[in-house]
Amino acid sequence: MRRLIILAALGGLSACNGVGSAEDNFTSVIDPVTTSGASGVQVTRGFGPPDADPQSCYGREVNPAVIETVTEQILLEPERLDRNGNVRRPAVFVTATEQRIVEDRTETWFETPCGLEDDTDYIATLQRALAARGHFDAPVTGQMDRATVEAIRAYQVPQGLDSGVLSLAAARQLGLSVWDPALAAGGETDG
Repeated sequence: MRRLIILAALGGLSACNGVGSAEDNFTSVIDPVTTSGASGVQVTRGFGPPDADPQSCYGREVNPAVIETVTEQILLEPERLDRNGNVRRPAVFVTATEQRIVEDRTETWFETPCGLEDDTDYIATLQRALAARGHFDAPVTGQMDRATVEAIRAYQVPQGLDSGVLSLAAARQLGLSVWDPALAAGGETDG
């Protein structure tokens, strides 16, 4: 009997992510739409991959390992038959269970616009840009709702990012300016 076990302890993974104590700049957003309910995206400011810009925001897509548990009956001793073919002693089996990694855990970092979830005008512009490309067919609300997240994912999947969190690269491809409200005193930024 085969069973697939998906290990998705996001709480446990976040404890292992090596994040320091930069809690003043830390925001965490879990992607509300995931393909299996097992993966999530965390969005953080100032830390990410080893070369992270402290002023930029990064999404981290974590896909847990997929483990397969295989249970087998192993023959220890074959059955013993008498001359007439009757079973004198039945076969002896032992049950062995083994776990195998089917897919390794993956972690993907990508740069994302900062402060997106609170900017209704930006989200409305994003919704219109996605609608113009045939990915968004709901009313333009300026809210990061399920339809918007699914449209972002549909737009980014062909580019190799299966995430409902908008990447900076996708924002640029959609023709959206990137503005960070936290850096408003410094003006508009492109990353």
